[in-house]
Amino acid sequence: MTMPKQIKLEHASAGSPAARARPSRRAIGGARGVCVLLAVVLAGCMTPPEVVPTPARAPASVGIPAASSATALAADWWTGLGDPTLTRLIETALAGSPGLRVVQARLARAQAGVEATRADAGPTLGASASGTRQRFSENGLVPGALAGATRWVGAVQASAAWEIDFFGRHEVALRSALGAEQAAAAEVQAARVLLASDVARVYVRLAGLLEQRALMQRVLAQRAAVQALVRQRVDAGLDTAFEQRTAEGALPSVRRQIEALEGEAQQARHALAALTAQPPDAVAGLAPRLADLRIVEVPEHLPADLLARRADIHAARWRVESAVQDVASARADFLPNVNLSALVGLSALGLDRVLRAGSRQYAVGPAINLPIFDAGRLRARLSGRAADLDAAIEAYNQAMVEAVHDVVDQISLLQSVARQRTEQDAALGAARSALDVARDRHRAGLVNRLAVLAGESAVLERQATALELEVRGADARLALIRALGGGYTAPAAPVPASASAPVAAR
Repeated sequence: MTMPKQIKLEHASAGSPAARARPSRRAIGGARGVCVLLAVVLAGCMTPPEVVPTPARAPASVGIPAASSATALAADWWTGLGDPTLTRLIETALAGSPGLRVVQARLARAQAGVEATRADAGPTLGASASGTRQRFSENGLVPGALAGATRWVGAVQASAAWEIDFFGRHEVALRSALGAEQAAAAEVQAARVLLASDVARVYVRLAGLLEQRALMQRVLAQRAAVQALVRQRVDAGLDTAFEQRTAEGALPSVRRQIEALEGEAQQARHALAALTAQPPDAVAGLAPRLADLRIVEVPEHLPADLLARRADIHAARWRVESAVQDVASARADFLPNVNLSALVGLSALGLDRVLRAGSRQYAVGPAINLPIFDAGRLRARLSGRAADLDAAIEAYNQAMVEAVHDVVDQISLLQSVARQRTEQDAALGAARSALDVARDRHRAGLVNRLAVLAGESAVLERQATALELEVRGADARLALIRALGGGYTAPAAPVPASASAPVAAR
């Protein structure tokens, strides 16, 4: 084959200054090779499929009216209940609950994940030293003097590597890790709110049980008085054995109710001990009183934006943000990966030659990795991350729906209890008026003592119902405090732009 004239002239004058100033044939060939490589890289770039996540559904107006301002709850709202014993129990629970420590451990793991992701974006530097006793093959690619010989091979070297993040791969990975960290932090606060509200609700329940037991003991004394009076009337021939047996049957029933209340009170104490991570006997003598509690009053009309103060809503929102970044990370896997690596060290045949100047070696250069064909692994991974995003969005939707219905349920219960208490107060007032009339008529000799005792029984029955409604109302208010976030305030950390609208298609 005849070589082109220009190339002949270059070879003919290769030793001239002009020839040395011009790029050699090898350099031109290397440049062409790089161009061909880049063309292959660009041509072989895999195109990721488009991912459109399921949109979230905002639960606007599902029972909570809008308002211009919101009433904020204090983070330590339980101190406003005015009971030092309850405050101490809640603080003990928050300090030593194993369940809360589990959630805190998850947060620590998420924080470690953030640090690990940050470290992945930085350069790495390592050093190594080795000495190997090696026999060289007689039929290999080694010089004749070494063929079949056994020698020491030593090396001392340092290496460095750095992945150049041209396409934001590390950035989206870090944003995903930060989203997971923020979600874990919100879950810790949600667990704290739930634990504090559980302790307060069990405490109120215990107080109500003890007061109901005390009221039933008064009922027992009243029923015993009725029985004694009926026995006297039977002895006097004024009543029959039927009235006596009826009066006697009422006593075991009341004693059974007292025993049942005592058993429930013990269970409530055990529950408090478990919630506060204490032995059961630590709260054995606990006897709270409803009169010592100042249950926070919550207005009937609440703004819908109070739901934004729920820690579980924030956690679900950050899970969506993390899933969005995971999808972006999976898409970045379709793009080239550029690494810069370097090596410097000493290597020699024979340990006595390792430290000689002639044993030095070094290397530096970039490397480009691009997936061209992987049998659909990257697409499957992207599809899986997209499914995770859809699941996170639906979990966010579900958390919003449950939050709305939780608040609406507690508000409805409070309104119902308020109406019932109004009617019960009227019934209790009527029973007390009837008792006053019975006492007046008894003093006037118009009715016997049984009429007065019957009036007292009616009053006690109305008081028991009123006490039950009081406990239900207090429990509903505490549940509403929890439903409204329990004083949680989102941290003032900057929110990524995509996290502010996790429902949009990306």
